[in-house]
Amino acid sequence: MKVVISGYGKMGHMVEEVLKEKGIPCAGATEDVANFDDKIASQSVCIDFTTPEAFKANYKILAEKFAAVVVGTTGWQSIADEVISYFEKCETPMIYASNFSLGVNVAFAIMDLAADKLAEAGYKPSIIETHHVHKLDAPSGTAATMAAIVAARMGTVCPIESRRIGEVPGIHELSLVSDCDKITIVHEAFSRKGFAEGAVMASQMIDDVKGVHEFKDLIF
Repeated sequence: MKVVISGYGKMGHMVEEVLKEKGIPCAGATEDVANFDDKIASQSVCIDFTTPEAFKANYKILAEKFAAVVVGTTGWQSIADEVISYFEKCETPMIYASNFSLGVNVAFAIMDLAADKLAEAGYKPSIIETHHVHKLDAPSGTAATMAAIVAARMGTVCPIESRRIGEVPGIHELSLVSDCDKITIVHEAFSRKGFAEGAVMASQMIDDVKGVHEFKDLIF
């Protein structure tokens, strides 16, 4: 299936680069999905890397126009229920992630295991996330996912410290501390390319997907 890129900023350009590397047809890139060609949209999967505000304004258009949608935009969790319900109503497949990096999703699995094993051992969790100064949401969607993993396994609210420094692509750190020791799980992105590669991978999985799914649930 061809790919249309919604949001043609740094991430959009990176997605386009990965598509070219993998020989996957790109049917266009747009900052205005409402006016994108309906026929092309109906035959394409849209990879959305826009802003929280843009996605909140456009999710109904995405669900109605495109054959399927991959959502890499974060910061829309406050309306997650209505977004998911609308995609299901439109019968439009959707894959979303707080972070499409394969490495991060492996880290999620490790964090889930660690939090589960240490739930009754008196360990205290905390998260530090560091990103570039241009990032619009804080805490990051990735940190929020980490906190949700901890909460589900340990039954506690995990504090998150957000740092915005220079052009840092993304560093996420979960610490689990007891009176006896400390376990730290860290994922550091060296560039945005890993996010784009994961999103493109999701776009190629979409033919076999029905409904709405989180990326991490499809790869393990």
